[in-house]
Amino acid sequence: QVQLEESGGGLVQPGGSLRLSCAASGSIFNSRIMGWYRQSPGKERELVADITNSGAGVNYADSVKGRFTISRDNDKRTLFLQMNMLKPEDTAVYYCNTKRAPFFNWGQGTQVTVSS
Repeated sequence: QVQLEESGGGLVQPGGSLRLSCAASGSIFNSRIMGWYRQSPGKERELVADITNSGAGVNYADSVKGRFTISRDNDKRTLFLQMNMLKPEDTAVYYCNTKRAPFFNWGQGTQVTVSS
């Protein structure tokens, strides 16, 4: 089973940037459409961006479109999320996983806090 490890979160001021990374342990990562999800207290986990296995196709939730960029490096089995112009409402724990079932085991996520 693939293990996922997210990193790169932190505390940032509104308008700032962060780059998240997700390292995957298995080669099956390269064949799956992957996504970044986020979950804030009291809310359901939501998919904010996804990318095809080749990296040629991407999709974004309206709330992050134009500010976030998803990418992947299949040689390194790593997924990225560049987050710019961060807003307080982006505060959440961010996770990576496949876009559709069957899902990999969920990692612990990485906390992103946007606050002045």
